[in-house]
Parts: sequence; C-alpha cells; structure tokens
Amino acid sequence: MAGKTMSSGTRKGWAPRAFPTDPAAAERLGDWLQEPEGRGLDAVGLDFSGADLSGGDFTGSWFTDATLVGANLAEADFYRADAQGADLSGANLTRASLVRVNFDDALLRGATLDEADFVKASLYDVDASGASFRGARLMGASFLDVNLCGADLTNAVVKENSFRVKLDDRVLLNGFSGSIFGPVELVTEEGSQEIGGDDLECWIRERGGKVKVIPRKADG
Repeated sequence: MAGKTMSSGTRKGWAPRAFPTDPAAAERLGDWLQEPEGRGLDAVGLDFSGADLSGGDFTGSWFTDATLVGANLAEADFYRADAQGADLSGANLTRASLVRVNFDDALLRGATLDEADFVKASLYDVDASGASFRGARLMGASFLDVNLCGADLTNAVVKENSFRVKLDDRVLLNGFSGSIFGPVELVTEEGSQEIGGDDLECWIRERGGKVKVIPRKADG
C-alpha cells in the first residue's frame, strides 16, 4: 500500500504527495481518500512518519497517539483535530491551520510551526523544545506545562494566552508581542526559577520582545 499514487483518490482535488511508508497508515489514508468528503481521517495510533500531506484538509480528524515524525504538513488544515499524545517531532507545519487542535501530551520537539495558526488550540504537558514558531498566531491558545526551551518565537503573536511554560536563555523572542498570563519557569545553569510580572516583561524585552504580562487573580 505504501506505493499508492495520487490516482488512488482525491479529496477536494487534493492528494498526498507522498504516502507514509507504514503499510497500515498508507492503507488507512488511501481508504479515506475514497470516502465521502466531510469525514475526518481516523489515524489513531498509526505511523505517518515521512508522509507528505501538505495542503490537505484534515478538519475534525483524529491523530490521537499517532506518529508523524518528520511529516510534511505545511499549509494543511487541522481545524478541531485531535492530536493528543501524537509525536510530531521534526514535522513541518509551516502555515498550517491548527485552530482549536488538541495537542495535549504531544511531542513537538524540533517541529517547524512558522506562521501557523494556533488560535484556541490546547497544549498541555507538551514538549516543544527547539521548535520554531516564527510568525505564528498563538492568540487564545492554552500553553500549560509546555517546554519551550531553545524554541524560536520570533515575531510570534500572543493575546491573553495562558502561558505556563518553561523557557531558557536559548529561546529567541525578537518581535514576540502581545499579552500573556504569567508566570513562567526560567531554566538557567544555576537551576530554575519562577519569573512573572514586570520581571518577565523586562526579561522578554531584553531579548527583543514586547509582551504585557497579565497577573492572575490568584496572584492578587
């Protein structure tokens, strides 16, 4: 099944540029292409590593616990998709629509998420260390217990985001703008410390960003 070509079916005139090498995943994808449009892809637990699904419409699909290591998902639409527990390490999601996607417990290590739209997405207990979010729209997304050490947030935009994340001195923040609910965990050679309020605003500003840190009600 891994040898399937674009003649295997299309959805809205779209077909994968490269099928996953895993036979079960390739077969499931081929079957889905033959199904009526409007149905999400059920990829739960399947291995889509190395597939080129760029530009596809995966609205309402299920990638729960799926493996998409190194997959090309650029400009794909994942509106309201479930990617809980998925491994997207090294995947290319440039300009992807990730609106209201559930990424809880997912791996985004080293993923490229430049100019992606994360509006209202959920990221809880996510490892996004070394990931690139250049120019990404993060407005209203929940970043809770997210590892952003070594990540690139250049020109990313936030707006009243829950932002309980882990940062370090390698993170790139030039042009990072908007507002967040602090504090964050700052990791240094000496250990880690919580930083919020004016101190966090200053720390971001020193790295070229301009973000308003909104105190939580519990902080008084």
